[in-house]
Amino acid sequence: MRELWGGVGLAVAGLAGGVAVGSAFVALLIVLDVVPRLVQLTRAYRRSIVFESALLSGTLFWCAADLFHWETPLPAAVLFVPSLLSGIFVGMMAAALTEVLNVIPIFAKRLRLDRYLFALLMAMVLGKVAGSIVDWLLLQPE
Repeated sequence: MRELWGGVGLAVAGLAGGVAVGSAFVALLIVLDVVPRLVQLTRAYRRSIVFESALLSGTLFWCAADLFHWETPLPAAVLFVPSLLSGIFVGMMAAALTEVLNVIPIFAKRLRLDRYLFALLMAMVLGKVAGSIVDWLLLQPE
Protein backbone atom coordinates (compact mmCIF):
# COMPACT_ATOMS: atom_id res chain seq x y z
CA MET A 1 0.00 0.00 0.00
CA ARG A 2 2.88 2.34 0.81
CA GLU A 3 4.37 1.83 -2.68
CA LEU A 4 1.04 2.81 -4.25
CA TRP A 5 0.90 6.12 -2.36
CA GLY A 6 4.55 6.79 -3.17
CA GLY A 7 3.77 6.40 -6.88
CA VAL A 8 0.68 8.60 -6.58
CA GLY A 9 2.69 11.27 -4.80
CA LEU A 10 5.34 11.13 -7.49
CA ALA A 11 2.68 11.45 -10.20
CA VAL A 12 1.05 14.42 -8.44
CA ALA A 13 4.42 16.12 -8.00
CA GLY A 14 5.29 15.55 -11.67
CA LEU A 15 1.92 16.84 -12.82
CA ALA A 16 2.18 19.89 -10.58
CA GLY A 17 5.68 20.64 -11.85
CA GLY A 18 4.54 20.28 -15.45
CA VAL A 19 1.58 22.59 -14.91
CA ALA A 20 3.84 25.17 -13.23
CA VAL A 21 6.45 25.12 -16.01
CA GLY A 22 3.81 25.10 -18.75
CA SER A 23 1.95 28.01 -17.16
CA ALA A 24 5.17 30.00 -16.84
CA PHE A 25 6.03 29.30 -20.50
CA VAL A 26 2.60 30.42 -21.70
CA ALA A 27 2.75 33.51 -19.50
CA LEU A 28 6.15 34.36 -20.96
CA LEU A 29 4.85 33.99 -24.51
CA ILE A 30 1.85 36.17 -23.70
CA VAL A 31 3.93 38.86 -22.01
CA LEU A 32 6.39 38.96 -24.89
CA ASP A 33 3.60 38.91 -27.54
CA VAL A 34 5.53 36.31 -29.52
CA VAL A 35 2.79 35.07 -31.85
CA PRO A 36 1.16 38.46 -32.57
CA ARG A 37 4.59 39.98 -33.24
CA LEU A 38 5.54 37.15 -35.63
CA VAL A 39 2.22 37.54 -37.44
CA GLN A 40 2.79 41.28 -37.71
CA LEU A 41 6.37 40.94 -38.97
CA THR A 42 5.46 38.37 -41.62
CA ARG A 43 2.18 40.08 -42.55
CA ALA A 44 0.44 36.70 -42.37
CA TYR A 45 -2.62 37.84 -40.46
CA ARG A 46 -4.88 35.08 -41.77
CA ARG A 47 -2.32 32.39 -40.95
CA SER A 48 -1.79 33.08 -37.26
CA ILE A 49 -3.06 29.58 -36.52
CA VAL A 50 0.04 28.22 -38.30
CA PHE A 51 2.34 30.04 -35.86
CA GLU A 52 0.31 28.90 -32.88
CA SER A 53 0.24 25.30 -34.12
CA ALA A 54 3.99 25.30 -34.82
CA LEU A 55 4.70 26.58 -31.31
CA LEU A 56 2.42 23.99 -29.72
CA SER A 57 3.72 21.13 -31.90
CA GLY A 58 7.35 22.00 -31.18
CA THR A 59 6.68 22.19 -27.47
CA LEU A 60 4.87 18.85 -27.39
CA PHE A 61 7.51 17.15 -29.55
CA TRP A 62 10.44 18.28 -27.41
CA CYS A 63 8.60 17.46 -24.18
CA ALA A 64 8.05 13.92 -25.48
CA ALA A 65 11.68 13.72 -26.65
CA ASP A 66 12.89 14.73 -23.19
CA LEU A 67 10.43 12.51 -21.33
CA PHE A 68 11.20 9.38 -23.36
CA HIS A 69 14.94 10.10 -23.74
CA TRP A 70 14.91 10.07 -27.53
CA GLU A 71 18.41 10.07 -28.98
CA THR A 72 19.70 10.68 -32.47
CA PRO A 73 22.80 8.72 -33.50
CA LEU A 74 24.21 11.63 -35.52
CA PRO A 75 27.76 12.97 -35.46
CA ALA A 76 28.43 16.17 -33.55
CA ALA A 77 29.14 18.09 -36.76
CA VAL A 78 25.57 17.45 -37.98
CA LEU A 79 24.10 18.56 -34.68
CA PHE A 80 25.95 21.89 -34.82
CA VAL A 81 23.20 23.64 -36.82
CA PRO A 82 20.26 22.63 -34.57
CA SER A 83 22.27 23.50 -31.46
CA LEU A 84 23.14 26.89 -32.96
CA LEU A 85 19.48 27.55 -33.78
CA SER A 86 18.45 26.49 -30.27
CA GLY A 87 20.99 28.86 -28.78
CA ILE A 88 19.77 31.70 -30.95
CA PHE A 89 16.18 30.98 -29.88
CA VAL A 90 17.04 31.00 -26.17
CA GLY A 91 19.14 34.14 -26.56
CA MET A 92 16.38 35.95 -28.43
CA MET A 93 13.82 34.96 -25.83
CA ALA A 94 16.07 36.25 -23.06
CA ALA A 95 16.71 39.46 -24.99
CA ALA A 96 12.99 39.95 -25.60
CA LEU A 97 12.23 39.43 -21.94
CA THR A 98 14.83 41.94 -20.82
CA GLU A 99 13.59 44.40 -23.44
CA VAL A 100 10.02 44.09 -22.21
CA LEU A 101 11.04 44.56 -18.60
CA ASN A 102 13.61 47.31 -19.39
CA VAL A 103 16.05 45.56 -17.09
CA ILE A 104 19.30 46.65 -18.70
CA PRO A 105 18.60 50.41 -18.99
CA ILE A 106 17.35 50.57 -15.41
CA PHE A 107 20.33 48.54 -14.20
CA ALA A 108 22.78 50.79 -16.05
CA LYS A 109 21.10 53.97 -14.83
CA ARG A 110 21.07 52.90 -11.19
CA LEU A 111 24.75 51.95 -11.25
CA ARG A 112 25.63 55.07 -13.27
CA LEU A 113 26.94 52.98 -16.16
CA ASP A 114 25.10 54.82 -18.96
CA ARG A 115 28.34 55.54 -20.82
CA TYR A 116 29.31 51.87 -20.71
CA LEU A 117 25.97 50.39 -21.81
CA PHE A 118 27.34 48.89 -25.05
CA ALA A 119 30.31 47.34 -23.24
CA LEU A 120 27.95 45.98 -20.59
CA LEU A 121 25.73 44.37 -23.24
CA MET A 122 28.72 42.88 -25.05
CA ALA A 123 30.11 41.50 -21.78
CA MET A 124 26.77 39.83 -21.06
CA VAL A 125 26.54 38.33 -24.56
CA LEU A 126 30.14 37.08 -24.61
CA GLY A 127 29.79 35.70 -21.09
CA LYS A 128 26.70 33.75 -22.11
CA VAL A 129 28.44 32.39 -25.20
CA ALA A 130 31.56 31.42 -23.23
CA GLY A 131 29.47 29.74 -20.54
CA SER A 132 27.51 27.77 -23.13
CA ILE A 133 30.67 26.61 -24.88
CA VAL A 134 32.24 25.49 -21.60
CA ASP A 135 29.04 23.64 -20.69
CA TRP A 136 28.74 21.90 -24.08
CA LEU A 137 32.40 20.97 -24.50
CA LEU A 138 33.62 20.35 -20.97
CA LEU A 139 30.82 19.76 -18.51
CA GLN A 140 28.34 17.60 -20.43
CA PRO A 141 28.85 13.87 -19.89
CA GLU A 142 29.59 11.81 -22.98
